[in-house]
Amino acid sequence: MRVEIVSKNYKVSDHIKDIIEMKLEKFGRYFEDDAVAKIMLKEIGKEKYVMEITIFFGGNMVRSEVMSDNMYNNIDIALPKIEGQIRKHRTKLGKMRKSALEAESMYDIPQAKEKELVKTKSFQLKKISVAEAIAEMELVDHDFFAFVNESNGMVNIVYRRTDGNVGLIDLVY
Repeated sequence: MRVEIVSKNYKVSDHIKDIIEMKLEKFGRYFEDDAVAKIMLKEIGKEKYVMEITIFFGGNMVRSEVMSDNMYNNIDIALPKIEGQIRKHRTKLGKMRKSALEAESMYDIPQAKEKELVKTKSFQLKKISVAEAIAEMELVDHDFFAFVNESNGMVNIVYRRTDGNVGLIDLVY
């Protein structure tokens, strides 16, 4: 597995780079050799560190994003999350080494119960601007809001990001 480490507002020391590569090396047992792990290290404000790990393999991906006051803690939080995703979705994920999934986990991961659909809602899509959609999302105090964008006539979604800002998903269909 190839490892790519990128940083933003954060100086990556050789020590942390070595630790990340060493710990990610253990995930090589799950993936074929063409897998790519992209790690983004960021410092946000003062004493807030974010680590994003995305592993691309065989047309699929697993991803984890964590934030804490210490980049070393982020490593120990993010990697079990990645392994949990791999084990949870092993039947859905394609190009993986099957024998690795039968081995014991590297981390103590509690087994999550299968999610079930408990509620269905229907609503009329409104043809509004992005600014109006953001205002509607805030008004109903939801984390996302679907609408028809009046500028392009396509279905879009605005959502509240973990950093407090708003994102826009422009669906292509």
